[in-house]
Amino acid sequence: MEAFVVILLGLLAYVLGSVPSAVWIGKAYYGVDVREHGSNNAGATNTFRVLGVRAGSIVLFLDALKGATAANLAWFIPELYPDNERFVTYQILFGILAVVGHIFPLFAKFKGGKGIATLLGMVLALDWQLALVCLGLFVIILLLTRYVSLSSMISTISFPIFAVYLFHKEQPLLIAFGITMAFLVVLMHKKNIRKLLNGEENKANILKKHRITNTN
Repeated sequence: MEAFVVILLGLLAYVLGSVPSAVWIGKAYYGVDVREHGSNNAGATNTFRVLGVRAGSIVLFLDALKGATAANLAWFIPELYPDNERFVTYQILFGILAVVGHIFPLFAKFKGGKGIATLLGMVLALDWQLALVCLGLFVIILLLTRYVSLSSMISTISFPIFAVYLFHKEQPLLIAFGITMAFLVVLMHKKNIRKLLNGEENKANILKKHRITNTN
């Protein structure tokens, strides 16, 4: 019975992650497919870049909500409780499926974003205090450098480090997830790393109003 419930919830997590917030909002309210502009990425960062702070903020919130909601589907599995190792296992499983859905969305021809905002929502569901510390570091690095990619990588790498040395976590699965997450986020940003090294990476300016509209 539990296996059947897990499969259904896993599929739901992927479907939740597949909701292409950036694509739908861009097309519905601005007549723009964000995948055709900026970094050609259907995520919050490119939405900020292409459509401005209002649209970007909404997409950021919705994408993070997808990850948090998916991770919390673990509550629907009977006889589990928070901090139980199996509970955390299912939270991670469902959260990852939501991130996969965001990167390869069912509703947007499998062309999505990098999943950073969805990953943030998932981590908030796992441990909100740890997540907020990492988010604070992200904001500091962003304000200092204005590089979203660099801020994302540093804050993600800091997750397992803070978990062990700041919060003294004794959950091997959570720490292993953090290390894997850091590796994958760096891997997804390999093009950005090259641009950073060459001084070609775009700096964020999220305070601008939207710049692109489709008048056709």
